Amino acid sequence: MFIYSLPGKLPGEKIIKIIRRDIFILIKKVILTLILIVLPALAFGMMLALYPNLLNGEISYPLIVLAVSAYGLFVWLFSFFSFIDYYLDLWIITNLRIIDVRQEGFFSRTVAEVKLFQIQDVTSELEGFFQFIFRFGNVYVQTAAEVGRFAFGQIPHPEKVRDIIIRLAAQDKEKHHHDVHHA
Repeated sequence: MFIYSLPGKLPGEKIIKIIRRDIFILIKKVILTLILIVLPALAFGMMLALYPNLLNGEISYPLIVLAVSAYGLFVWLFSFFSFIDYYLDLWIITNLRIIDVRQEGFFSRTVAEVKLFQIQDVTSELEGFFQFIFRFGNVYVQTAAEVGRFAFGQIPHPEKVRDIIIRLAAQDKEKHHHDVHHA
């Protein structure tokens, strides 16, 4: 079971669902990382075949080592940031609110929330071949609050998430309406 510290937990609040982007998004980044590793290695191998003394020069060898090291660092940072962005961006649906946690760079994080009774409309969409085949897409939550619109981007099974939010919002509106009239 995944344990997550709920930011600003409200009395009686329970986590219903924690959502991350679809794993397909992470797999695409891994494939891109592999391409970034393999293609330059193939190009370097071809260069060595054409210029066999390339690594023997007093100036060319240190320059090649520096360039390969810098490129390796770039690829490593790209893959590391891709994983961090995937893992730390999440949406938490509770019985009282939706919390949007976004990692923006290595040292910046934004947390926004909307109460369920403020939700006016919930829409899900699957666009394109891969989203339709692998069943991932977007969910948009329209509110009357300051934030206005929440977007759950590239999440698995957006229709199911939409249905959960609609059901919870209806329950919370009924409870909130009941509490206001009996207060």
